[in-house]
Amino acid sequence: MSTAVTDNKPESTGGAWDWGRATGVGSMPGGDAREAAKTVTGTFAEPGAGMPHLAELPARGPGADMIGRTTGMLVELYARVEPSGWRVGDRPGRDTRRAVSWLGEDLDALEEFTQGYEGPLKVQVVGPWTLAAALELRNGEAMVSDPGACRDLTGSLAEGLRAHLAQVRRRVPGARLVLQLDEPSLTAVLRGRIRTASQYRTHRAVDRQVVESALRDVMAVHDGPVVVHSCAPDVPFALLRRAGAAGLSFDFSLLTERDDEVLGEAVEAGTQLFAGVVPGTEGPLSDPAGSVMDVRTLWRRLGLNPGLLADAVAVTPSCGLAGASPAYARAALAHCVRAARSLADNPE
Repeated sequence: MSTAVTDNKPESTGGAWDWGRATGVGSMPGGDAREAAKTVTGTFAEPGAGMPHLAELPARGPGADMIGRTTGMLVELYARVEPSGWRVGDRPGRDTRRAVSWLGEDLDALEEFTQGYEGPLKVQVVGPWTLAAALELRNGEAMVSDPGACRDLTGSLAEGLRAHLAQVRRRVPGARLVLQLDEPSLTAVLRGRIRTASQYRTHRAVDRQVVESALRDVMAVHDGPVVVHSCAPDVPFALLRRAGAAGLSFDFSLLTERDDEVLGEAVEAGTQLFAGVVPGTEGPLSDPAGSVMDVRTLWRRLGLNPGLLADAVAVTPSCGLAGASPAYARAALAHCVRAARSLADNPE
């Protein structure tokens, strides 16, 4: 695969990329692709309300989960479901065909509910390191244990992603695509916390330069902005920015003051923050102003201009909504929009 790197800075739309002030993380409950697409586009597609996204429905089973969905996009690399998880195979089988079929259903539904849409649209795939931590080699060990396999996986993912983005552009020609890489296992990869098949040991930590290079290669496939999402603690924000991420998506409740400096630098450099402040699991929702109170507190602590807040921060759920009820998922997404408006109306 080519290692050429493109500039992943946001495109200019009158001086700044129009991210939308709220969006979802990716997954939705249930198995009805049309209902999920209708909910997401109905909540976010109104101008200024937010950024719709291609919904994921893991409740349908293997192939609709985040790992299976992404393996269905890979080029000349196939996987099947084993009792221990997804494992590399020699040829495309039933599990690959099912993943491709479900993704096709999701794209059909998205196309149906985005007729005439012009604005930002987010698509999500699993990043190379979370994929390498989850996919097993034929011997049952994680691909992250084999540097050569990781290089092959990165190249396969990049080529598959290129084709996927082209397909989304054909189906929603007015959209300005935002790519989200899901990397919840990235910190574990960097710290050597991915367990071996025996569960008694862990695989060696991957060198940070190798991690950054693979992320950069995958990001380079997209000519628009790339967001990296992780709902795990200790997200390596600085590494992600060096790799080319124009947006950082995270569970806001997991931030610590150790993150202050790098987040302040990111905002000042024009990086978009996707603050996961709305709970992703069932429970009462606070008033919209209360949901973003901690964001305002962070802003004051960082000494940033309050006038930048509404444009620099988008409001999201803390993680995917697959484990919620359909009613709660609808309420949570709508709450993100209201909380984002509160942030814009009252930045201080």
